[in-house]
Amino acid sequence: MKKHTLIVTKRESLGRKVKKLRVAGQIPATVYGKNVKSVSVSVLADAFAHTYDEVGETGLVDLSVEGSIRPVLIHNVQKDPVTWSILHVEFHQVDLKVKVRANVPLVTIGESPAVTQKKGVVLHILDEIEVEALPTDLPEKIEVDVGGLIDVNAEVQVGDLRIPKGVTVLSDSALTVVKIGSLVTREAEAEAAAEAAKAAEVAAASAEGEAGEAKKTEGEASADLPAGKAGKPQAEKEDLPAGKAGKKSE
Repeated sequence: MKKHTLIVTKRESLGRKVKKLRVAGQIPATVYGKNVKSVSVSVLADAFAHTYDEVGETGLVDLSVEGSIRPVLIHNVQKDPVTWSILHVEFHQVDLKVKVRANVPLVTIGESPAVTQKKGVVLHILDEIEVEALPTDLPEKIEVDVGGLIDVNAEVQVGDLRIPKGVTVLSDSALTVVKIGSLVTREAEAEAAAEAAKAAEVAAASAEGEAGEAKKTEGEASADLPAGKAGKPQAEKEDLPAGKAGKKSE
């Protein structure tokens, strides 16, 4: 494992005064740990960015504080939500003989036959897993080989990963890390849309045909009734003597 060293300086500037540090190209930081008195320090922004890119939050860093070396892990990197510039850093001082927990990033390697044969695409479900190990055994990353994923729905689970010696995985072994999903092309989308439109047309035509048939049946039923009785039955006035249509004979 490559050794990484960062030089920091104890600082007196606290609160709003740390703005001057950032203007001067430095990042305010804090060193803390179990049975360790917290120390406020500052670190050169460029040097920290370079180290952080290489080790992330799982690589061990030798922090030089006024000549004394402290083994630390980088924790809680606070960034500006707009500019993404680093505002503050926490260094967790660790005991090299005591195991620690950390989230290790997952990095895919290889090429899936399902992708090269244009049968599917690689879906990244997890980008990190939780592990436990001695600080010196913590891996900076864990590789995920997708070379064996041949068909759609093929996947790699946490339990399938190759874990370095001395590292215990705490994440559920049944969790899916990567999976091959169906490859949806523009042609397939257009075909599906055309089929949906055709189905809608058939349904509309069927509904229209049923409505027409119902009207035809209603018309035939009306034609079978006697004249004057197709609608509302009329009073049988025609059978009464003249002048007595509305008066009952005595």
